[in-house]
Amino acid sequence: MSSRPALSLALDAYVEARRSAELATRAELRLSETEVRALLRIRERPGIRPSELRDHLGVTSAGVTTLVDRLVERGLVRRELDTADRRMNHIHLEVDLDAVPWSRLDRFTRDLDGAVDAEPASTTDDFAETLHRIIRAAQGPR
Repeated sequence: MSSRPALSLALDAYVEARRSAELATRAELRLSETEVRALLRIRERPGIRPSELRDHLGVTSAGVTTLVDRLVERGLVRRELDTADRRMNHIHLEVDLDAVPWSRLDRFTRDLDGAVDAEPASTTDDFAETLHRIIRAAQGPR
């Protein structure tokens, strides 16, 4: 039996369940973690510029170019020239991330959100507040 608090163990279980779901989906779709993060961000911001994607992912300009090239070659995204400034381009999805198999990319999050929604809001709101307070305390002053 562990001497760690039950909440710490539950958070470890959450992290492991999420990680396992993401690894299985990435392996099935043959995508890297960065590619998944890029696709999900492009869904959030259709027409995102490469520089915005670079900043979000924390990669270099060359890294985002290589990443987008790979995604274009696989038919997952397309580049469109900016009509006002032809030096710029915008990135759009070519796949529907809400349709199978792509919907598996964030299925765990959607399923978790559904399970949270099924609980009383007062319980989940109190838990969220407590969890945020615990995380801040664990991070402490840096």
